[in-house]
Amino acid sequence: MSGIGAIGFGGGYVPGFGYPMGIGGGTGASSVGAESKITLNPGESVEKRPGLRSSPAECETCKNRKYQDGSDEMVSFKSAAHISPEAAPSRVRAHEQEHVSNAFKKASEGDGKVIQASVKLTTAVCPECGRTYVSGGLTTTQIMYKNEDNPYQKNRKGADAAGLVGANFDAGV
Repeated sequence: MSGIGAIGFGGGYVPGFGYPMGIGGGTGASSVGAESKITLNPGESVEKRPGLRSSPAECETCKNRKYQDGSDEMVSFKSAAHISPEAAPSRVRAHEQEHVSNAFKKASEGDGKVIQASVKLTTAVCPECGRTYVSGGLTTTQIMYKNEDNPYQKNRKGADAAGLVGANFDAGV
């Protein structure tokens, strides 16, 4: 299993998703005046919902959220990088597709066949502003290799063939 995950505020190690960087989320945007606040995420709503520390436009956690790959494959996001919440779904899915492509390449090099490949995107809710974002992804692949030289494989093929002899007998003829 391999994948990418968001790291930062409230993040912990999640197997296959990545490692926390300890960047933390802030306590919200700092005030410039009594009525104006710094916009950290331009184009986002400035409306602060009840029970939350900031609005999406002022959310320091979303501004500082980074993603990092936790696998041993050569893919993107080996070092932590920021992805905007709007771009995260497509960027994370593209990253996970790199893992799928690597599985097909590995299978073709070793005379194998990819029998299963799936990608799962996970979501989370930002504790500071309440925005739902893609928090990571996980790719699972299964590759079957043909090994005709293996005596156990030859024996299994022989046992399978012996079990099928006479299995389709039609007494009505």
